[in-house]
Amino acid sequence: MKFLKTIYNWVLNLSTKKIGPTALFFIAMSESVFFPIPPDVLLIALAIGFRKRALFFGAVCFAGSILGAIIGYIIGYNLWWESMDVYSQFAYFFYNHIPGFTIEKFIKIQQLYEQYNFYIIFTAGFTPLPYKIFTLTAGAYAINFPMFIIASMVSRGTRFFLIAGLIWKYGKPIKEFIDKYFNLLAIVFTILLFGSFYLLKYVL
Repeated sequence: MKFLKTIYNWVLNLSTKKIGPTALFFIAMSESVFFPIPPDVLLIALAIGFRKRALFFGAVCFAGSILGAIIGYIIGYNLWWESMDVYSQFAYFFYNHIPGFTIEKFIKIQQLYEQYNFYIIFTAGFTPLPYKIFTLTAGAYAINFPMFIIASMVSRGTRFFLIAGLIWKYGKPIKEFIDKYFNLLAIVFTILLFGSFYLLKYVL
């Protein structure tokens, strides 16, 4: 936890540097593959500091995250297996070094893909779930790539532009609100989205 707190403070400090927007892009990209701290931390700090550019920062964060999702998918697709059902040394590196990434979770996510497809990718992209696990497993299990990208774009775009848009419109007071209630808001929004798909299934 101390290590993660150190990284968190380092990321937050980047908002005061000229390289802030560039750092945001690369942190968003790497978070989709291996980095433990979500890019929201730097996005919020930059948007608060330069409110008129909040939507631009949202776009930077979105672009970096989607590129990272593609990289994660490619890594999972090409490097995850030594042979049929045998993990590569590269996969074991992730299992041993990436927080929250285990073989058990990897297998569980395969079951979630089989059940929910688009919905589980959306949920991972929008909520605090570790998105990196889903990008890598999507490639490893050869999940439909166009569907994966669409779900990622919808979820990541909604998440980052929602944060940036709220700060752009309401300014600093919204920061405390986002920090305190983001997880709850993400869960409520996901439930509402799933509910709309459920209703469409029976109305149309």
